[in-house]
Amino acid sequence: MLGILAMWLLASVVHANTPLTGAAREVRPGDTPQSVLDAFHRGDLASFDPNLLQRFPPQGLGTWVVLQPQPPLVDEERVLSIYPPPTTTVTLIAGDGASSPLSMEDFSTAAHGNGRLAFRIRAGVPASDPILLRFEPTALRSSPVSFQLQSWDEFLRHDARWLVFASACFAVMLAMSLMALCLALMLRDATFAWYAGYVLCYALIQGVQTGFLFHPLEITWLAGSADMVGSSAVAVSLAFAAMFVARFCELPRYAPWLHTPTLALAVGMPLVVLLRICQIGLLQETAQVLLGPLMVIGTLLVLLAGVMSAVRGARAAWFFLAGWTPLLALTTLSHSQFDGSLADVIWLGDAGLAVGAFSAVVLSLGLADRALIMRRDHSIVQELADNDALTNVLNRRAWSDSVRKVLNSGSGQPVALLFLDLDHFKMLNDRQGHAAGDRALVAVADALRHELRPHDLLGRYGGEEFVAMLFGIEQVQAMQVATRLCRRVHRLEIPVNDSGLLLTVSIGIAMRLPDDTIEALVERSDHAMYRAKLAGRNRARLEEKLEPLVRRQWPRAVDNDGNA
Repeated sequence: MLGILAMWLLASVVHANTPLTGAAREVRPGDTPQSVLDAFHRGDLASFDPNLLQRFPPQGLGTWVVLQPQPPLVDEERVLSIYPPPTTTVTLIAGDGASSPLSMEDFSTAAHGNGRLAFRIRAGVPASDPILLRFEPTALRSSPVSFQLQSWDEFLRHDARWLVFASACFAVMLAMSLMALCLALMLRDATFAWYAGYVLCYALIQGVQTGFLFHPLEITWLAGSADMVGSSAVAVSLAFAAMFVARFCELPRYAPWLHTPTLALAVGMPLVVLLRICQIGLLQETAQVLLGPLMVIGTLLVLLAGVMSAVRGARAAWFFLAGWTPLLALTTLSHSQFDGSLADVIWLGDAGLAVGAFSAVVLSLGLADRALIMRRDHSIVQELADNDALTNVLNRRAWSDSVRKVLNSGSGQPVALLFLDLDHFKMLNDRQGHAAGDRALVAVADALRHELRPHDLLGRYGGEEFVAMLFGIEQVQAMQVATRLCRRVHRLEIPVNDSGLLLTVSIGIAMRLPDDTIEALVERSDHAMYRAKLAGRNRARLEEKLEPLVRRQWPRAVDNDGNA
């Protein structure tokens, strides 16, 4: 962004231009180029400063403009530039009477300025000769223009700098809008789509106003419809801005009384555009009358919505105001220029590009912040849904889903399932109450979590039962881990009754077999846990088929004395 602003400053530097004086008057019937030049030499034309913005009346037959180069004069090839590019055709009339009409919609001229009208004046033309121009009348609102007379080399350098600057600004706006569209699809959040629409509309407006869509892009189908496209883009951009601020600034929460008017604005502006482009004259005139007031009211409404949301605590509203307020200020200044103010601020047109890129970046940062908040909230909701509310370990559903993914992954690493059941827990609840039982469950879950590895899956299966899935360990290691868990719980020294009985845990261990299911694993480890309880509790047991064979001591049917 700093690079774009730096390029803008370079493009706006005052170059070594040939000094000019200017004079103008309206075209009258019977005027000839020579009669106009004679009137200029007599001083009959109204003088103006070509370096300042000057607005020529669009009505009547047009306007004559005479520019007089001032010393120092150099006989070389020069270029006369008109900036910003006017919406009408301008004709350069040479001393021999030859005329060269030019407009932004003229795609046949080889040496056409980018972002301005540019006339080449050959080296053979005396440097002191006045330059005669004729501005044709137009039904559109004419924008104020300024004039520059530069050498050919200086014009090329200036033109290249402007082209790099404008291309960078449009590239930023396009990149930010494409990123937003991708996020809209990924996150299924229309807020990003409304932002993308707004930025693209603003880029279209600037492309028409600066002439970038005509030169260098040469989008020929815009010829004759630039005004319609530009004004429609302005109305639609306000509709996108209204939808964007309604969702981005959370108007239903922070400014509910502005939510309905904002949505009405978002619906109304496209309707005005449809009326304006229809073929019914009365509807077109009605839309033209409504467009201006609706733009003013809508802009103030969107600004008020952003301010109220920010004041009432909407974090995103501050991003919106930081990105949108400079555009609003610049638009206000541009409208002031149309009314004759700020004639010396000729850089507002280029500033619109720079501020547009700045706004796109700031609002993108706001959208990134929104995406991070959405991701954090989603993680919190997911954690609340997956974790047991009491012990903060995985609940039965989440644990089963996680284990099922492991079993279906096709990994060949050994897996051990531990089924844990607290000993004498019912007695603890009966003697000390459920609050003491809850505290015991929390303490046991915390001890188990700290004893296991971070990637082992620990969950509460139900009541006083826990399950743990251990990855990458054989049965000998699984038995060592289970024994360590028994000792850890015993060291908690949670009393069950007044006689010194402590809370302990019995653990059953099952090892995964090929094509094993989670239900089969849990069933085998549960049976192994019951064997641990029958063996005296506070211990671990492998599933029966995994334990080494030992010779069983069968009771004698008859003792040594022969007694039954």
